[in-house]
Amino acid sequence: MKQSQALEILKSGQNVFLTGSAGTGKTYVLNEYISYLKARKVPVAVTASTGIAATHMNGMTIHSWSGIGIKDVITSSNLASMKSKKYLKEHLEKVQVLIIDEISMLHLNQLNAVNTVLKYFKNNESAFGGIQVVFSGDFFQLPPIGYEPIGQRFAFMSPAWVESELSVCYLTEQYRQDDNDLNEILNQVRSASLSNNSKKLLRDAQHTELNNNVTPTKLYTHNIDVDRINIEHLDSLKQKTKKFKATTKGNPKILEVFKKSVQAAELIEVKIGAKVMFVKNNPEAGYINGSLGEVIDYSDVGFPVVKLLNGKVIIANQDTWSVEDDGGKALATYNQVPLRLAWAITVHKSQGMTLDSAEIDLSKTFERGQGYVALSRLKNLANLKLLGFNDTALRVDALALKADKRFQELSATAEKEYSDSKELTRQAKSFVEYCGGITDPSEIEKHEKKRKDKVSKKSTYDITKEYVEKGLSISEISLDRGMASSTIITHLIKLHSQYPDLDLKRFKPKEEQIKKVKPIYKKLLKTLKEGEPLRLSPIFKELKGEYSFEEIKLTLLFL
Repeated sequence: MKQSQALEILKSGQNVFLTGSAGTGKTYVLNEYISYLKARKVPVAVTASTGIAATHMNGMTIHSWSGIGIKDVITSSNLASMKSKKYLKEHLEKVQVLIIDEISMLHLNQLNAVNTVLKYFKNNESAFGGIQVVFSGDFFQLPPIGYEPIGQRFAFMSPAWVESELSVCYLTEQYRQDDNDLNEILNQVRSASLSNNSKKLLRDAQHTELNNNVTPTKLYTHNIDVDRINIEHLDSLKQKTKKFKATTKGNPKILEVFKKSVQAAELIEVKIGAKVMFVKNNPEAGYINGSLGEVIDYSDVGFPVVKLLNGKVIIANQDTWSVEDDGGKALATYNQVPLRLAWAITVHKSQGMTLDSAEIDLSKTFERGQGYVALSRLKNLANLKLLGFNDTALRVDALALKADKRFQELSATAEKEYSDSKELTRQAKSFVEYCGGITDPSEIEKHEKKRKDKVSKKSTYDITKEYVEKGLSISEISLDRGMASSTIITHLIKLHSQYPDLDLKRFKPKEEQIKKVKPIYKKLLKTLKEGEPLRLSPIFKELKGEYSFEEIKLTLLFL
C-alpha cells in the first residue's frame, strides 16, 4: 500500500495497524497524521512501547501515558487509584486518538491493560473506550520481553487486538535503503529465504574498512559486550573518573526486581569527554530517554554537565524512579544520575534509529529478529562493518512470518475496500466532527498558522544568538532589538551555558578589568550561602564605581 492511501484510511477514523519493512516510512505517515489531527484540534496521544521509540515520535511511553506502569494486569483498585490522579484523568478522558508506535515490543498483557484503562476512563465498553487506535510497527523487529514463548507475547495475539477490528495498512515503498543489495537482503530475511549471494555479501562486509573521519556506532546483542567497549573507551580518557552511586529505599524484594527495569546502573562512572545517553524522560529538565551527548563539565554541586547532539547543554542532576501502590504511596524508590555510557549500545536500544555508519557484532545473537533490526538501521552495505554473525541472526520468528503474510493479505483487501477517495474524505470530515474538532478550512488554516508559529517561535536567547553569529556588537544588538545592553549581556551568559562552543571572544573585556574584578568575585563567592544569588553591588562598591554594573556583569562571563 502507498503512504498516501494509508494516510487517507487513517483520516477516515478507522482503527489501523500500520506496518511494513524498515524504511518504508511508517513514522513519516504517523507524523503527517498527527499534524493533520492537531491542525483540526483533535486530541491525540502519541506514545510508543519503549522510551527510545518515544523519542523519535516526540511522545511518551504507553506505560507512562496510560498509567499502567510496569503492571501487566489492572485491577479495580488500580483503576480507582488512577482515577484520583488529576493528570491521568484529564488526558485519558479527553483523548480521541491513541497512537502506539513500535507495537511489536508491547506485551499482549500490556495492550489488554491499556484497553481496560481506556474503557474505564471513557465509561465505554467498546474497544479502547471507543476512540480511534493506531498501532504501528513491524513484528520482524524485536519481540516484547517476557518469560513465555515468543508466540504468547505478541500484541496481535491479544483479545484487545482482535476487539479493535483493525484495518491493516502494509506499506511497500522503500525510503531508507538506497542500496538494492541491502534492501534485497532485508526482504529475504523477512521471507526466510536468504540466498547464498546475500550470505556472501554479509561475509564480505566483515572486511569493510570504514571511513576514518566518521566514528561508527557500535552495536552488540549483549550488554556485557557493550559494557566492555564503553569501559575501554572510558579508560582511554586521561581525565579523572567521577563516580555516582545510587541510593534506594523501600521493600527489598520489590527493589530487587525494580532495579532490573531501571537502566541507570547502581554505580555510574564518567569522565569529561565521555559519550553518554540519558535513560529517563524528563522534558522539563530538557532531556528524554535516548538523548545522546558528551560530558563536558560538572555543575557546582558535582553533577555531570552534558552537551547534547543538538548543541544544548543539560545538567544531569540525580533523578528518581519509584514503584507505587494503589494509593500512590512509594513502595520502592531508586535515585541515580539518569545516564549510561554510549560509545556502544545494544541492538535493542538501536531500534528506531537510522545510522550513517556502524560496526555490528551479531556473532552472539540469541533472539530472532536481532539481526534484522541491526542491519535495517543502515542505509547501505558500504557503511557496514559486520564483526560476525550466526544463523540465529538471520532468522525470524515462525509465528511472525505467518502473521506477516496474513497482514499482507488483509492490506490488499483494505486497498480495494477503501479505494473510493471521495467516500474517505466524507468519512474524514465526519470523524473530525465526532471528535469535536474543526472542519472549516479558514478555521483550520488560522489554527494551523497559530500552532506552527508557536512551535517554530524562537526563544529570545536564540534570536540574540543569531545576531552574535552575524558578528554584531552588544550595542548594535541592543539597538536593533530595542533592549537594554544589560539584557543582551544576560542573554550572552545564558547562551554561553547552552552553547559552550559559541564564539564570544570579541566581547571579552580588557585584561586589566578582569584582573581587578576576579579577586573580589572569588572573595565574594566564599561568603555566599548555599542557594544565595550573587549580587553585583558589593563588587561595584569595592571597585568604587570604576566599572559599571554592565561591565562587571560581562566580566563575570569570562571568569
